This record gives sequence, C-alpha cells and structure tokens, in this order.
Amino acid sequence: MRSPRLTHTLRALAFLLRYPDQEVRALAPQALQALAAEGAVPPESLQRLQALVADWQRLDGYQVEAAYVDTFDRGRSTSLHLFEHVHGDSRDRGPAMIDLLQTYEAAGLSLRQGELPDYLPVLMEFASTQPTEVARSLVGEVAHIVNRIAGALQRRRSPYADVLIALLLACGQRVEPVEPEEEEPAVDASWAEPQAFGACPTAAASGSERPVHFVRQRSAAPAQID
Repeated sequence: MRSPRLTHTLRALAFLLRYPDQEVRALAPQALQALAAEGAVPPESLQRLQALVADWQRLDGYQVEAAYVDTFDRGRSTSLHLFEHVHGDSRDRGPAMIDLLQTYEAAGLSLRQGELPDYLPVLMEFASTQPTEVARSLVGEVAHIVNRIAGALQRRRSPYADVLIALLLACGQRVEPVEPEEEEPAVDASWAEPQAFGACPTAAASGSERPVHFVRQRSAAPAQID
C-alpha cells in the first residue's frame, strides 16, 4: 500500500505552527481542508486540529496571539528551534546551522532574512518539497526532538501538542512524548520565532534530496549532511 502524499500535509501543519495573526487565523480552515484532502493525518488527530482552529475563531485574536507567545517564546523546552534542543548555546550550533542552510540551498531554496534554518516549520516546508519517503525520513531524523517538544506542550496542556503529534503520525513515526523533568526558567522576548519559507516550490530539483542527520547528545558533533 502506497503511503499518502505529504506535500500539502506538511505545509498545512507548518502553517498551523506559525504565529496566529489575523491572516493565519483566517486561512487556517483552508489548511484543515488540505489535511483532510490528503488523508495522511488520522481522523481523530484531524478532529483535534479542527478544535484548535475552532478556538482561534471563537476567542479574541489578542488572546490567541498571546497564548502563542506564552507557549513558544517563554521557555526552552517548547522552542521550535530544533538545534536549541540538541546543542543549546554551545558553539556546535553555528556549524550545524550552516550545514542545514546549505542543504536547503542545494535544493534551490533560500530563507528570507531573519529566518533560522533549524526552525521546525521551515524544516517541514523543506520536507514538503521532497518525495514522500524522503520527507518521512527527514521527519524521522528529528522525531525524538518533536516528541520532546510535544511532551513539554502536553505538560502545559497546550493544544499545539496536537499539531506535533499529527506531524509524527502523518510521517509514520512513533508518538512518544517526553515530559520534561522540571520546567525551566522563562527566557526573554528575544526568542521570537521567524516565519517559514515565503514561497516554497512544489518540488525540489531532481537529485537534490539530501537527508539531514540530527544527533541527540548536546556534546555531539554538528549535524552532518550526506
């Protein structure tokens, strides 16, 4: 049995992780339609995402945006920057960033100024340009980090955990949220998250697929690209 396509699924899920300003909230129902049409996200998981978007439509926009900031910009355990969970503030993070950026550029993609390559929605949009099995492999490389973030979000009872769980399920990865042992101190507002690719092509150039390998240990070598 062929795996469902992931092009629209990965982009829609990445969209739901963006800062929920007025435009994102208005277009969110279309993201749900794309998820339903492609069929990679299980029905129960899709219902949870529908509930998230329904809350966006029901609540005051300021409340929705403030909740996003409190969720992702106030602590490291829920950061959507992947290398923060691997390298922290060590010097290894810089070379790993460069390697990942070169992977995107080799596929003909470039980031807008101010965006960081290890931002999870960016990686998801990049994966959406790859063949299905390559996309699944890319998400598999970071599944342990995604599970860690999902666990931290569940501890905070954040519905955004459902977006990460949907990502894992759509890509055939195990859902094993890792709850942090203790909540870390809050960090300042400099943790603002950049948006993902502005205009991502529907497919990367033939032969440009280059899997990215993430390591688990903070002291390990930088990410390597085959």
